[in-house]
Amino acid sequence: QVQLVESGGGLVQPGMSLRLSCVASGNIVSIAYMGWYRQAPGKERELVAGISYDGTINYPDSVKGRFTVFRDNAKKTVWLQMNSLKPEDTAVYYCKLDHLDLWARVTSDWGQGTQVTVSS
Repeated sequence: QVQLVESGGGLVQPGMSLRLSCVASGNIVSIAYMGWYRQAPGKERELVAGISYDGTINYPDSVKGRFTVFRDNAKKTVWLQMNSLKPEDTAVYYCKLDHLDLWARVTSDWGQGTQVTVSS
């Protein structure tokens, strides 16, 4: 079974930085996509950053220029570097992995989430 272990969340003041990491393990044949999502209380889960199999990166306007996503497929790890954090960035951040399993099925898995709180 696939597991995603997230870390790096915490409480920071506005303008500070955090780096989140997500390490995947298990029956992963190939990675199609790795990304970060977040969900604030009372809001829908939204995309923060994602990397497709071909290296295409997507950021929403809300984080573009402040957040950077990068990965190491060999290590099955994806990071999210968050700079110039704002209070509105406060949310639970989730790692998502789309991959092919041993039966060539495309499967999506989610991490447990890590809390990021930006407050003065």
